Amino acid sequence: MNNRLILTITLNPAIDKSTVTDLIKPEAKQRCSEVLNEPGGGGINVSKALKKLKAESIALFPAGGHNGEKLKSLLTAEEIPFHSIDSSVETRENWVVLESETNHQFRFTFPGKSIEESVFKNLIDDIRSFSPTYVVASGSLPPGLPAYFYGLIVKTANSVGAKCIVDTSGPALQAMKGKQAFLIKPNISELCKMLNVDSLQNNEVHDAAQQAVRDGFAELIAVSMGPEGAWLVTADEKHFAAAPAVKKKSTVGAGDSMVAGITYMLQQQQPLQQVINFGVACGSAATMNEGTQLFKIEDVHKLYEQINSNK
Repeated sequence: MNNRLILTITLNPAIDKSTVTDLIKPEAKQRCSEVLNEPGGGGINVSKALKKLKAESIALFPAGGHNGEKLKSLLTAEEIPFHSIDSSVETRENWVVLESETNHQFRFTFPGKSIEESVFKNLIDDIRSFSPTYVVASGSLPPGLPAYFYGLIVKTANSVGAKCIVDTSGPALQAMKGKQAFLIKPNISELCKMLNVDSLQNNEVHDAAQQAVRDGFAELIAVSMGPEGAWLVTADEKHFAAAPAVKKKSTVGAGDSMVAGITYMLQQQQPLQQVINFGVACGSAATMNEGTQLFKIEDVHKLYEQINSNK
C-alpha cells in the first residue's frame, strides 16, 4: 500500500465550460466571453484541490471520444496525475454562464451517456491495483449504473485496507445505508432523505447525523450547511465549524473543495475538530472565485485561522 496515495474516482467526468455574458434574454443572441475549458467531475475536482494542498493523488475515471481526449489533455496541462479507462462513449460536458450585470450564475449540467459495463469492471480492478490509503469517490452516476455502485467501491476499498469517502446525492447516497463507508458528506436536505424525514432544524442536524452513523451509512458524517458551516460527527463525537463570512462569487466546486480539505486533514491524522475547520475553510475559499476555479491556497489558510480563532 502507498502510505500517502489518495485515489479519487469520478464515474461521470466532464469538460466544464464557462463563459460570461452581460444579460441573458430570451430569443436574443448572447455575446459571450471566450470559453474557459476545465477538467471536471467530482473526483477530478477533488484531485485538483488536493494538488493545491500539495497532497499526492491519482484521478481515476472513464474517458471516451473527443471530449475524453480533451479531458486528459487538460489534466496533463494542469499536471494532475490520472489513470483513465478507455470507453467508446463520448465524455460529457457541462456549462456555467455568469450574467455579469446581475452576478447570477446559470449552471447547465448534462447527464452523460451509459458507459460499457466492462469499463466499470476495470475501474474496480484498478482500485485494488493502486492500493491507496484513501479512496474518494465523488459525483453523480452515469445513466445505467445501479445506485448501489458506490457501495461496491466502498467494499473494494475496504478489501485493500483503504478508507473510502463518498460524496454523492439522490438514490446513490440513499443506497449507502449499511455499506459502512469511512465518511460521507450530505447536506441537510440529503440527510433528511437518508433518514426518511420531512425536515430538520439546524439544532437537530448533529443528532440526525449520528442516527445515520448508527444506520451504517458511514463511520463519519460531515453535514454541509452552506453559509451556516458544517458538522462532523461519529457515533460518539460531534464537532461544528461555523463558516466565515465571505463575498460569494461562485458555488461551483465548493463541495469538492470541502471534501479535499477533509481528506487532506484526515490523511495528516489531525483531530476531528481541525478536520472540519479546514474542510469548511476550503469550501468557503472556493466560493470567493468565479467560474470553476476552486480556491486560492492563501484564502484557505486565512479562513482556517479565522475559524480556529472563533472556537
